[in-house]
Amino acid sequence: MELREWIKGEHEGLRTRFGQSVAAHVPVSRWRERAGSGGSSIAWLVLHTAWHEDLAMRAAVQGETPLMTAWRGDLGLEKVAPTGGLGEAEQEDITAAVDLDALGAYAEAVHDGTRAWLDGAELAALDDVPETGARLADLADVTVDAVPWLHAMWDGKPTAWFVQWEAVGHVQGHLGEMISVRSRLGLSPF
Repeated sequence: MELREWIKGEHEGLRTRFGQSVAAHVPVSRWRERAGSGGSSIAWLVLHTAWHEDLAMRAAVQGETPLMTAWRGDLGLEKVAPTGGLGEAEQEDITAAVDLDALGAYAEAVHDGTRAWLDGAELAALDDVPETGARLADLADVTVDAVPWLHAMWDGKPTAWFVQWEAVGHVQGHLGEMISVRSRLGLSPF
């Protein structure tokens, strides 16, 4: 199997698993529900993973303004700081404000954008180390002062890491969490 096709298959498989395991069983109207104390809602997890992938793949890797900039109004997040949604812990005010229909569309747009980049990227570019700190600050107003942990984690990483972790692994991990939420809400198909 060719490397590009393998990466694309892993990335596309996330959309398929989300559709079959979460979206098919949890109505969008229930995405804000949390299953017990301490866990996150599906809405938060979708926003969190899409925003990370968007920021990583568009700003850090491609040096372009993240899609979130154009989507912020539709998402109902125009008053939320640029760093809102990046942390692991759910911010209830953000979850309450986000437009759920727009959230699904934003997540799809982010996924499609990564897919388009994967279709055309030179595989040698996976070794490139982007100027992450400057790009996050300049293109997304995500400064080191606001999220030092993110800058520290992303600094000096090659493009392959952003694809492997932010576009695939991070989403995969939180997808498992979404499936758990679905089951604890009593919506498991099994």
